[in-house]
Amino acid sequence: MSQRRPYLVFIIALALLPCACTAARTVPLQKGDRIVFLGDSITAGAGGKTGFITLIQNRLDAKHPDLAAQTFNAGISGHTVPNLQARLDKDVLAKKPTVVFIYIGINDVWHWRKKPDGTMSGGTPKDRYEAGLKDLIARITNAGARVILCTPTTIGEKSDGSNERDPMLEDYSAISRKVAKATGTQRLDLRKAFISYLKAHNPEQKGRGILTHDGVHLNPQGNRLVAYGMLGALGVKAAQ
Repeated sequence: MSQRRPYLVFIIALALLPCACTAARTVPLQKGDRIVFLGDSITAGAGGKTGFITLIQNRLDAKHPDLAAQTFNAGISGHTVPNLQARLDKDVLAKKPTVVFIYIGINDVWHWRKKPDGTMSGGTPKDRYEAGLKDLIARITNAGARVILCTPTTIGEKSDGSNERDPMLEDYSAISRKVAKATGTQRLDLRKAFISYLKAHNPEQKGRGILTHDGVHLNPQGNRLVAYGMLGALGVKAAQ
């Protein structure tokens, strides 16, 4: 990988931030901030060497050592919005966070399966997804922390809308945007950032291998893109 490529990814992320964070203004980091990342397996895997949580912590330590900001991984594989609601007190609020990223939605869509009678089951109904996000935001806010709500990213990396779950994923991303606007919550539109990047870097319309290794879970490049977007949402410049 060229030395300039991470910088180019950062420029793309910066270009997307005006539309990504329109529901609430970016708030500068404060001394002693405790940042919790709440999500599914994508977040659970972000604590590795190339994971976005590790990249964010490293950048905070390098750029703002005086703030002594801490990051906490609250991702669990397979989880959906209802799962997050059930464990919020134990896995998030008990850590006394000041900032919480909610990065969820993939499994709420991915788990839907068609039964023999033609009906669908296994995923999270749209009304429950919306109500669940509002509940999470209300409980976190009432505990004194601010929320940055992320839209879900990809289930397949084709950028032309031909991935099987694209229509449903767009619907759930729209719900996340709607909830952010209705609650005045800062929004990070990772869905838009990923599609924009894939349109520029996936001309062959591959289903995986650009930002993910399997169409869903992030590879190092995907982790960098998420890290840069999240750092931007925190008002921190990524490394150039």
